[in-house]
Amino acid sequence: MAIVSASILAANLAHLSEEVKRVQELIDEIHLDVMDGHFVPNLTFGFPMIEALRTFTNMPIDAHLMVTNPTELIKGFVEKGATRITVHQEVCYHLHRTVEYIKSFGAEAFVAINPATPLSTLDEILPYVDGILVMTVNPGFSGQKFIPTMMDKIKRLNDIRKERKLNFKIAVDGGVGNENAVELVRAGVDILVMGYGVFRNPRLPELRREILNASGQ
Repeated sequence: MAIVSASILAANLAHLSEEVKRVQELIDEIHLDVMDGHFVPNLTFGFPMIEALRTFTNMPIDAHLMVTNPTELIKGFVEKGATRITVHQEVCYHLHRTVEYIKSFGAEAFVAINPATPLSTLDEILPYVDGILVMTVNPGFSGQKFIPTMMDKIKRLNDIRKERKLNFKIAVDGGVGNENAVELVRAGVDILVMGYGVFRNPRLPELRREILNASGQ
């Protein structure tokens, strides 16, 4: 079944508790975009945000580390409540070691790749990850448009998963919403990261039903 991961970067942060509670029956987890202003051109959340989230929600939280030093932050985010850690292939010099380090704390280990990063860079890590996050926009900002050629990339990743008989999940992040969510599920996506598609979408209840139907639920 495909699930909805709500990116709080698109929420009204002045009323975050109310924002999460408003959509909590229509989402499955929270996506926390951690940006350092170096790996991506923006500066966002750190430990205080996940601590705040844990005061009012028990939902799973994916800490997406868009930073140049992810290994230094993994332990802290898990200890403060992250159930999944997503790191970028582009900044992990010893990716297998990083994936195993995440798992050693009991969290799911996902690896993200930017739009221009080829799938071939993941060949050796695929048997070890819990999931791959395909960035469908260039990371750094919420509200960007989906890059159309990423649909083919997702389909190719799904084909690789089938051909190699692997069980990793496929997640997508960037420009996901009413226009493409169902098509993405049919292409093999398991986790739809949505910001505007959740918090600024009057059609969210209908979209949720469409996603469930496309998942065969």
